[in-house]
Amino acid sequence: MNDPTRRPHRSSRPHGEGFVRTMRRSAREEDRLIERLARARLVLLGEASHGTHEFYRERAEITKRLIAEKGFRAVAVEADWPDAYRVNRYVRGVGEDSDAAEALSGFKRFPTWMWRNADVLDFVGWLHAHNERAKSPAGFYGLDLYSLNTSMAAVLGYLDKVDPEASRRARARYACFDHFGEDTQAYGYAASFGLSPSCEKEVVRQLTELRRQAAEYASRDGRIARDEYFYAEQNARLVQNAERYYRTMFQGRVSSWNLRDAHMVDTLLALAGFLESEGAEPKIVVWAHNSHLGDARATEMGQAGEWNVGQLVRQRHGSDAVLVGFTTYEGTVTAASDWEAPAECKNVRPALAESYEELFHEVSEPRFWIDLERGSQAAKTLEEPRLERAIGVIYRPESERLSHYFLARLPDQFDVVLHYDQTRAVEPLERNAEWISEEVPETFPSGV
Repeated sequence: MNDPTRRPHRSSRPHGEGFVRTMRRSAREEDRLIERLARARLVLLGEASHGTHEFYRERAEITKRLIAEKGFRAVAVEADWPDAYRVNRYVRGVGEDSDAAEALSGFKRFPTWMWRNADVLDFVGWLHAHNERAKSPAGFYGLDLYSLNTSMAAVLGYLDKVDPEASRRARARYACFDHFGEDTQAYGYAASFGLSPSCEKEVVRQLTELRRQAAEYASRDGRIARDEYFYAEQNARLVQNAERYYRTMFQGRVSSWNLRDAHMVDTLLALAGFLESEGAEPKIVVWAHNSHLGDARATEMGQAGEWNVGQLVRQRHGSDAVLVGFTTYEGTVTAASDWEAPAECKNVRPALAESYEELFHEVSEPRFWIDLERGSQAAKTLEEPRLERAIGVIYRPESERLSHYFLARLPDQFDVVLHYDQTRAVEPLERNAEWISEEVPETFPSGV
C-alpha cells in the first residue's frame, strides 16, 4: 500500500538519465494541455505559493483559452464571496466600477496582494472585454468563508431592497455578533469556550427563512432577481458556516481546515447548479493553492485526517474533474514573514534534495508539464513518496523544511503538473517599502 508518510528517496537522482529522458518525453505543448483539460467540466488549477507571477500568469492564460475556446462559464477562486462578486458584476457589465482596478478594490483583507496584483488585474480586464463581445459571458466568483461581517451586511442590504420587514428580523438575529465588532476570532474564542452564547441558532434561522422566500424573491425581475437572490443566499450560507468555522478554530487545525474546504466545495457545487439552472453548461475553472486542490489522500496531511477540495471534488465527480498542480525550484516570491505583516519580495531557496521540485530541476528545462495519467510512464516514475514544497502567504526560509515541506505521492495527488524552474514574485498593485524587487517588472500595470 502506498503511504505518503514513508521516508522519501535519499538519492537526488534515483533514476539517473532514464528519469530525465522520461520527464522530457512527458513535457507537452500547450495545445495538448488545453485539450487534456477541456475534457473535464471542473478544472482545478493550483499554485505552490500565493505570490508567484508564473503561477498566476499561466492560470490566467489557461483559463482564457478554456473560456474563449472550450465553453467554460465561470472562474471560482480562493477568495471571499462578496469581494469576488463585485468583480463578477464588473466583468459581466452590471456593476458600478469603472475599471478592473476599481473592481478589485474590495479585496482589503490580508493578504491584499493575493488578488490585488498585476496578473489578476490583467485577467479581470481581459474577462470584461471578452464578455462584451461574447454570446455567453463568464463570471468570477469566490469560494472562501472569511467574510462573516461583509456577508452579513450583504444579506441585510439585499433584504432592505426586497423585504424590509425580513431585513428587520435579520438585523435582530445578526445582532448576536455586535459585541465583537469586526473581531471574528474573538467571537470564536468566546463561543467555543462558553464565555459568550453561540450565534449558531440565529444564523441557521436566517438562512432557513431566506430559503423559504426563495421562489418569491427570485421571480421578481427575471434574470437579475435570480442572480441577486443567489448572491444573497450564498452570503447567508457563508455566515452560517463562518460562524461555525470561527468556533472550531480553537478545536484544532484539522476541524477548521475540513470545514473550510467543505464550504468551498459546497459553494462550487451551488455555483454549478445555478449556472445549469440558467441554461449554461456548468464548466468551471477553480484557482486555489495546491494544498486545497491536490487530493489530500496522497499527502501526509490526509493521513492526519484532513480532506480538501481536490479530494471531495474527485470523490463526487471522478473523471469530470482534473486536478493541476504547479511547482518551482527557486526564484522570488511575494510573501509576509508573519500574519498581517507587510508584503515582501523574498528569495525562494533552491528546493531541497529528496523533493519533487529538485527532481524536476534535473530535467534542465525552464518550464514543462507532465500528464500523470494513471499507468503512464511518468506516473510510474514519480510514484515513490517525496517531499513537496508549499508556500502560503507566509514564507520562512530559515525553517523551510519544517514550515514548507510535506510528503506526498504526486501522481495520486494531481492529474497534471506544471513546473517552472525559476520564478519571480507576483507584483502587488500597492507596493510598500518592504516590497523591493531587483527585477524589471514585465506585467505591472497593463490591466484595463
